[in-house]
Amino acid sequence: MNTLTNRTKVLLTSILLMGAAVFSTSCGKGSSRNLEIPGVDGPVVSMFEDNVLISMVFENLYLDGGARFAIPKYPNSYVELSPDFASGGTLMAISISLDDVFDGGVDKLDPQTLPGGRALPGVLGGKLPAVAFSIEKFNNMAFYVGPEVFGVFVPLKKLDLQGGIISTRFYEGKSRLGNLALVGQDANGENAGVLLMLSMKDSIQKRLERINDKY
Repeated sequence: MNTLTNRTKVLLTSILLMGAAVFSTSCGKGSSRNLEIPGVDGPVVSMFEDNVLISMVFENLYLDGGARFAIPKYPNSYVELSPDFASGGTLMAISISLDDVFDGGVDKLDPQTLPGGRALPGVLGGKLPAVAFSIEKFNNMAFYVGPEVFGVFVPLKKLDLQGGIISTRFYEGKSRLGNLALVGQDANGENAGVLLMLSMKDSIQKRLERINDKY
């Protein structure tokens, strides 16, 4: 198996040569149109009661046990890590309460860029209100909330895109839910990761609110 760095460089070269994003199958419940993330299976987005559940498997990260971590400023939300039985890697499950997003006042947080100072891709001004924190194996996670978008940044070490950021549309099944980006490490070899931005406007927001009303 190629190293994470080599796989990423091959991915970047293919994108530059074709002039379009490379898409492949994500997790089983995801869409075949989503960008493949080297060393990661997912993300997959689903609804569980009044929560948006974002899950992904890190194939090359190994933990002996799991843990659940509270998200600052998101009182009803959490991040959970556990060993993944299928791959032997680590499963990350991010549960975001719609109450926290719509009614929690997190949009009053100070605007932030990506960790390290680069602008958020696809966001006017490059910043959104955010909370950043660190958990075991994942330094500088960030959660963003704006009038039309909710986002999560998950650190991914050694993602070498020559300082670049690759951003594509993100689908769940046949529905486009937002954008997915690979953020390459910066000039200091830091702050690489995966950025998932979910749309909260128009029909998608109404859809999430309707699901929330059922519970």
